[in-house]
Formats: sequence, structure tokens, C-alpha cells
Amino acid sequence: MHRAACQRGWRVAAMLFAMQCGLVGCSDSSAQAAPRAPGPASAPAGAHASGAAATTPGIALASAARRQIGVTVSYDPAYVRLPYPGGDVPASRGVCTDVVIRALRAQHIDLQQRVHEDMRAHFAEYPKKWGLRGPDRNIDHRRVPNLQTWFERQGWSVPVTSRAADYRAGDLVTWMLPGNLPHIGIVSDRRTRPGGTPLIIHNIGRGTREEDILFVHTITGHYRPVLL
Repeated sequence: MHRAACQRGWRVAAMLFAMQCGLVGCSDSSAQAAPRAPGPASAPAGAHASGAAATTPGIALASAARRQIGVTVSYDPAYVRLPYPGGDVPASRGVCTDVVIRALRAQHIDLQQRVHEDMRAHFAEYPKKWGLRGPDRNIDHRRVPNLQTWFERQGWSVPVTSRAADYRAGDLVTWMLPGNLPHIGIVSDRRTRPGGTPLIIHNIGRGTREEDILFVHTITGHYRPVLL
């Protein structure tokens, strides 16, 4: 698919997604799954790896996200009571944040526990978008603004730029979609072509996919996890 046509398809998909999800973030019990829309189902033909060593933490994180493709096949933002720690919704469904949560758990970072513990100790530092008076370990880690705050508090922030070369495999990127809907994805080790734009592994409403959307929407955050 021609890049311009692909971007138009994503804008339409994002607008429909935003209309259904409202302003509450990537996960909301009142929202419904976004409809399927045009767009590549996986890495475009001719995509290439970045050439980085397969053993680097960033490559490992991207690989953990890629393993979700074909497993997580739908978008489901319903509020669910989760076990703690290590709680998850069924692997066949989830929201954009679940791609990140599952990939980082494969690297021994449990965002459910980490975010909950930090919010319990520093609740005033987190966004007050949902009318909560205290942390909720079932949902807090599944909301993009909370993850952005936690990433910043870990010192993971790196500059947002328009240069493809500045985005490494395993980086986390957040966007604002039409309708003021926050979104998050993981930078892939594959690119549109050698030296081209990195692909993004994410769930924007059709399950986990690997697609060329890095610069399609307004980037609001860029984070580089410190993986020990």
C-alpha cells in the first residue's frame, strides 16, 4: 500500500477509535472495541531489521512484543479485576498498553506492580483524569498517561524528534490520536527499508500488529527503558 494511502487509512481508523473510546485513555470500561480499518496487517514487504545485535535489551523487548502478533487479535478496553501482581486479561485481547505490559513482563518488569507501588506512595504525582481518590491496581497501569508519568519518574524520557534514526528498537512511543485519545506502542527492530522509518508494534484496535505509523500521529512522548 502506498504510504500516503496507508496514513489516510490510519487517520480514519484513529478517528473512529477516538469516537468510541472517548477521552479517558487507552483503556476504559465504557468503550467498545474499535472497528477494523484499512492498513497493513504486519511488517510491509521489504521491511528490514535494523542490524542491531539480536541479544540487545531493545531487540529482546521488540521481539517480546512481536510474539503477541496473531495471539492478541482484538481490542477490548473493558474494566477487568485482575490478580495481583502479574495480572492480565486473556492473551487474545487487550488494549495498546497491554502490548507494552506483556513485553516488559517478558523482561521481568511488572508494570502492574511497579505502577501501583509508585502510585500508592506518590499518588499526587499522577494524572487526575478519572476521578479516582486512590490507586486501582486493576487499571492504573493500563492507562497511557499513568505509564507516561511512571516512565518519566524512572528517567526513561528521551527527546521527541522527527528523525527516524533517533528511535531505537525497544523504545516506547506515545501519541495523541484524533479526539484527544492517548496511544502507545513499541519501536520495532524492523524498518520500512534500510535506513528508513522504524515500524511500530502496537494495538490500535485490531489486535497486535507491526506497522509503519511512527510519524502518522502527533508524538507526545519517547522513552527508552532501562532493562537490567
